[in-house]
Amino acid sequence: MGFFDKLFSREKKQELNETLEKSKESFFSKLAKTVVGKSKVDDEVLDRLEEVLVTSDVGVETTLRIIERIEKRVSKDKFIGTEQLYTILNEEISDLLKENDMEKENDFVIPDMNGMPYVIIVVGVNGVGKTTTIGKLAYQFKKKGYSVILGAADTFRAAAVDQLEIWAERADVPIIVQKMGSDPAAVAYDTVASALSRNADVVVIDTAGRLHNKANLMRELSKIKNVIKKLIPDAPHETLLVLDGSTGQNAIEQARQFTAATDVNALAITKLDGTAKGGVVIGISDQFKIPVKYIGVGEKIEQLQVFNRFEFVDSLIPKNL
Repeated sequence: MGFFDKLFSREKKQELNETLEKSKESFFSKLAKTVVGKSKVDDEVLDRLEEVLVTSDVGVETTLRIIERIEKRVSKDKFIGTEQLYTILNEEISDLLKENDMEKENDFVIPDMNGMPYVIIVVGVNGVGKTTTIGKLAYQFKKKGYSVILGAADTFRAAAVDQLEIWAERADVPIIVQKMGSDPAAVAYDTVASALSRNADVVVIDTAGRLHNKANLMRELSKIKNVIKKLIPDAPHETLLVLDGSTGQNAIEQARQFTAATDVNALAITKLDGTAKGGVVIGISDQFKIPVKYIGVGEKIEQLQVFNRFEFVDSLIPKNL
């Protein structure tokens, strides 16, 4: 583990453990039935393990990759005891996520933009915790000493604008708002223009959470990106898709639809506290080859963590019980 892993404080680890407690309990209760009466990992245990992973919302494709990795280890070592299964699972899932993990030594630290603001567009359907995630991001960036400005470009729902204004107030950051029904691209443009005039470090723009028509979604997001590029040619620097982890496989389907509609380069998984579907983070990270950058671990403004694959897998599937 590198420097980034050392940044993971004891408090964060405890918070992550508590967040994934239900997922862990559900997983291990299923796994216990898999190995009962068995002394070594054989084909029967692997078949049962496959079912456990699929029913734990890891997803079929990712489950098959995990099983294949474990089969290779079992074939090399003629006898692997069932007591070693937890360690093997931990190691193989961590390795599987390695290529998709953002191996950066940071904790809410943005890249050096040579004096220009770092622009983030946030996408996701209504109800996944998109606005809440934006507020938490703003709080964390400001806590790091960055100047932040929010843009309320979901102009189709008054509740979305109102909620974002509340979060902006909580995070103590400015927000750009226009009247209901305004062109979302105009709001995005004004937000970035304001950020430039104020020498802001970070811009976070909310977008409409509609997914009933992929063509309309694609057109709207393209328009937003195009107007931003008029001000900052290489922006947006990040398109962050927010997914509700408590919905399990539905989150994977949403990821599939959004990644088909626009260029997503970062993911945030919310509402992992209080759900037994934490395994979905593994499936999403593996299937879409897009880094899971943030995870929501509670409702409070400070309860957003930078995703760390080692710590996440260790909280979900500890090597040693």
